[in-house]
Amino acid sequence: MKEDVTKIVSVGQIDIGVPSERPQPDFSDLPIIAMRDLVLFPGVTFPITLGREASVKTAVAAADRHIPVGVFCQKEASVEHPSLSDLYDVGVVADVLKTFDLPDGTHTAILSAREKIKLVGPSVGNVIPGALSAEVKSARDTMSRPSDKEFIALVDDIRQTTLNILHSGNDKMSDLAFNIENIPGPQLLINIICTHSPFPPEVKVELLRKSRMKERAQLLLSHLAHSEEMAEIRAEVHRKARRNIDEQQRNAFLQHQFDVLREELYGDDDDCRVIEEKAKDIPFPEDVRRLFDKELEKLRRLNPQSPDYSVQYSYLQLLIDLPWGKFSELDADFPSAERVLDEDHYGLEKVKERILEQLAVMMNTPEGRSPIICLVGAPGVGKTSLGQSIAKALGRKYQRVSLGGLHDEAEIRGHRRTYIGAMPGRIIDAIKRAGTSNPVLLLDEIDKTGSDFKGDPSSALLEVLDPEQNNRFHDNYVDVDYDLSHVLFIATANTLSTIPRPLLDRMEIIDISGYLPEEKIEIARRHLIPRLAADNGFAEGEIRFSDEALAKIIESYTSESGVRMLEKEIAKVIRKIVLNKMRGKDFKLNVEADDLRDYLGVETFTPERYEVSDTPGVATGLAWTAVGGEILFIESSFTQGKGEKLTITGNLGDVMKESAVIATQVVKARAENYGIEPESFENRQLHIHVPEGAIPKDGPSAGITMCVSILSALTGRPVRSRLAMTGEITLRGKVLPVGGIKEKILAAKRAGITDIILCADNRKNIEDIKPVYLSGLTFHYVTTIDEVFDFALGGK
Repeated sequence: MKEDVTKIVSVGQIDIGVPSERPQPDFSDLPIIAMRDLVLFPGVTFPITLGREASVKTAVAAADRHIPVGVFCQKEASVEHPSLSDLYDVGVVADVLKTFDLPDGTHTAILSAREKIKLVGPSVGNVIPGALSAEVKSARDTMSRPSDKEFIALVDDIRQTTLNILHSGNDKMSDLAFNIENIPGPQLLINIICTHSPFPPEVKVELLRKSRMKERAQLLLSHLAHSEEMAEIRAEVHRKARRNIDEQQRNAFLQHQFDVLREELYGDDDDCRVIEEKAKDIPFPEDVRRLFDKELEKLRRLNPQSPDYSVQYSYLQLLIDLPWGKFSELDADFPSAERVLDEDHYGLEKVKERILEQLAVMMNTPEGRSPIICLVGAPGVGKTSLGQSIAKALGRKYQRVSLGGLHDEAEIRGHRRTYIGAMPGRIIDAIKRAGTSNPVLLLDEIDKTGSDFKGDPSSALLEVLDPEQNNRFHDNYVDVDYDLSHVLFIATANTLSTIPRPLLDRMEIIDISGYLPEEKIEIARRHLIPRLAADNGFAEGEIRFSDEALAKIIESYTSESGVRMLEKEIAKVIRKIVLNKMRGKDFKLNVEADDLRDYLGVETFTPERYEVSDTPGVATGLAWTAVGGEILFIESSFTQGKGEKLTITGNLGDVMKESAVIATQVVKARAENYGIEPESFENRQLHIHVPEGAIPKDGPSAGITMCVSILSALTGRPVRSRLAMTGEITLRGKVLPVGGIKEKILAAKRAGITDIILCADNRKNIEDIKPVYLSGLTFHYVTTIDEVFDFALGGK
């Protein structure tokens, strides 16, 4: 609107030579000048720019011949050659006072509007050849009475509102405001403001259509009020923007001064610049990016010589080092994964099958959640190396987190940075070392965490190992959430008894029971001997161990489920060979069983062998231990006497003592079936003993063995030769299944047992064992103790 008003003043200062008597227009044949976006009102003088050639010719001819023209606005400004149908139906009759040819090649004409007209239709003649012409009719405006106070008030409001808009726009508009204040007559004031106001053409046409000046004034005031409100809003926005710019300039100036002073005091700020440069390409989450920028500003304000500077720098360096958005590509070659597990681990068929199931699911659905796997087994069975093989098979980075002996919850969640020497927890540290957000993390010895006044690490692990929570794991040192949902966690433990139940529920347990002697021999040949020989400087295949030598080391020098002690003993043999070689003595590279005493000394362990005995009261049972299976002798004897009726010795646990009491009652209930008078128990004392009293023993699996031992002692019948048994007994004489069958069967075979009595429900456990390990053994499945007595003692 400011630009348009400027034109008003300019026109007012030009001597345009308006004739005192204007020629009357011919309404039947009036030349037309079509305007793209200008709506001219009666009584207004206005300069226009002529762009179309037809408009230039019409304006020049009209000015030269003093012919009035009709000025109409186009409905669509984009129409280049408008016809009458492209024009609004209302316009004005105007005189072309003067035309100008400007230096830039454009043409300008000054028009002076007379009265309002309406289009009727095409004209019959053509007063200016080649010009657009039309037949029109007069549509004069109706003036309000000078005594109409409402109209006078409307005009005053229009004048004031217009002045307000001018003053709010620019302080230099005082001259324009002066001209507005001095326009004579309310009609001219209204029409000038209508012409120059920045309203759309359709709004101005609507104003022009109002023939009564009072109605036009009311509509104009409504539009001006809206424009005034918008002008105030724009002015307020402008003021706020200006304040913000001034504040930003002030802050920028102060920051520049601070940077100059800092550089003078402490030298060039390389640390901040290097960190900021590194962080540019890191895909931080939005909240982490905000925190990083905030902490970087803190670092800039710190004195490099202050202790807080190194703490802040270390924190920012950790944020940069964490693998935000970095992932290892999944190796989806399943045959290769299967080959890796077979090459790295011999035996453990069921364990490898379960792991392969999980690897297959992960390769089939890479975006799915990975379960938390817990490998449980005795030391040395290969739990840790299984974790490494899984990472290798998946093509992921591998990191081990040792949890053994942890008592401080901060070791998992990290320390808060307010403490001196604070550092992130072991989980975040392992992620940083791995360099990817989807590594394989082995949580080693998860069963050996403790708790004290510093907290309970196993409780902190609940969040780490819960797929519903670990996508927002919060480390106290990092102080922002980190997504652990892509990490494959593998925990290892020797026992489940010390793991809290809530933590146990979050893991899928895979039991690694241990290796058979035959499997240990094969593991030694494939893995242990080649690696140890290379470590001691021998070529591949240069040192050989016979099967008998390896079997003797396993039986006489080790006692374990795994192969850790076996590895140590083989290493000891190889070191002895190296020692003899360096001393210049004779040395053998082919190790036989007879050579072991020279290398390893006397046998450390004496294998349990079955003792052939005709003594009644002695029965052979089978036991499970953490290092494998063993045979167990149970001895019973009766003596004349009164007092305590049952004595139990042999360092037995509560469960085993209860089994002895139950066994005694079962035999008493069946005494008459075997020719034993019930009164014979009254004056006799029963003593049950389990040899090797220094070794604690417990469990219910010796129940049927105790029954057989007691009945054998009562009847004087010896137990069948080379027979062993295992099973729990009830007061009703029912035989229940027990665990550890695989280890117990192998122990029986090593001891020379040929017949084994088992509960019928344990048949499925025998079917899972490879036939090669069952050769030479005969199994007898029972459901009641009477069946056991019939086979072990020859019936009633």
